[in-house]
Amino acid sequence: MQDWQEDYPARRYGGSHQPRTAVIIVLAMLCGALAGGGIAYGVYGAIASRSPIGTAQSEVVMIHVAPSDNGAVPNAIESAAKGYGIEEVALAAAPSVLEIITNSKAVHPFYGSYIISGAGSGVALTSDGYVITNNHVIKDATTIQARTSAGEEYAASLIGADAQTDIAVLKIAAQGLTPVIFADSAEARVGELAVAIGNPLGTLGGTVTEGIISAKDREIMIDGQTMMLLQTSAAINPGNSGGGLFDGASRLVGIIVAKANESNGANVEGIGYAIPSNIVRRVAAELIEHGYVTGRPALGVVARLINSRYDLMRYQLDRAGVYVMNVFKDCPIMLWDQILTINGRPISSVEDIQQAIGDSSIGDNVPVEVRRRGAEMTLSIVIRERTPEMADADII
Repeated sequence: MQDWQEDYPARRYGGSHQPRTAVIIVLAMLCGALAGGGIAYGVYGAIASRSPIGTAQSEVVMIHVAPSDNGAVPNAIESAAKGYGIEEVALAAAPSVLEIITNSKAVHPFYGSYIISGAGSGVALTSDGYVITNNHVIKDATTIQARTSAGEEYAASLIGADAQTDIAVLKIAAQGLTPVIFADSAEARVGELAVAIGNPLGTLGGTVTEGIISAKDREIMIDGQTMMLLQTSAAINPGNSGGGLFDGASRLVGIIVAKANESNGANVEGIGYAIPSNIVRRVAAELIEHGYVTGRPALGVVARLINSRYDLMRYQLDRAGVYVMNVFKDCPIMLWDQILTINGRPISSVEDIQQAIGDSSIGDNVPVEVRRRGAEMTLSIVIRERTPEMADADII
């Protein structure tokens, strides 16, 4: 993993921001910013509403893996052996893929406010209007539209979004959508057919590209978040984010999320990534039922690694380390505590905190060693459940 990161660092499309070589993966999404007749490209999206809808939606059962007639989940290689090719997969799967169009409001220091238009992809979860896409496709936008393969457009509301897995669920007032059938991504085989369908460049909805499953369980870091992804050789471009990666049996094996890119701006061909369908299915069910993913542990702080000479001088700190920048209610950790260890594990990055907390369960009492005003002490912290309120404030 480390060798790959060093060989293939990448940048993220980010509005008017400059490319950041520290980021490992390019998120495969396109947005156009319209200001004064010009177009700027970047990543923007929409947040509409976050209200959970309960469990009364009968068609939520559609997210289960569909078995074959004999009760076994068919394998895509076996399907290919029976003569199912790219054309058959595209014919069966394309009606399940939607185009996602977003508008966001931005403010320029000299020219005032303007609207940024963005585009990505999504897949139908149920026939009555639940749609899955990436969180980064709809993040921060003011309006979301969804266009079906038949060309019908609908306003979309946000049921729930999860930044950790980059999954979001939308709802549109549509009936008769063609919902995807989920493959068991754990059963996907390296070398088997993979067909990507999406909206590359934000203008080419329904585009089909083909390749193979190149690798499974790739541990990839995207904007500081570690994700376990499928790797594919199918062509992925900005605008494909949120679209489907289908196997030879026309089942959804993953949601397209990213492609690789070199730090010098050169393109890396044939290295795209998808969120495995088993993760997508589980997270989508949680978002529909609760509006967020339940059961995740949290420490209750916002933390930041401060190690530059400028920041140490700015914050009047005497040594580099991971410092607490904000605290959730009832947490005994204080602002500007330096976190030294959690449950005996040394902390030298925010990722270390996430990993240490991830090994704990909600309700556990965890020893946290901190340095406060030059004195070291050990606090007993009760691990709590991470709520949407914490997620919105970047609390871990």
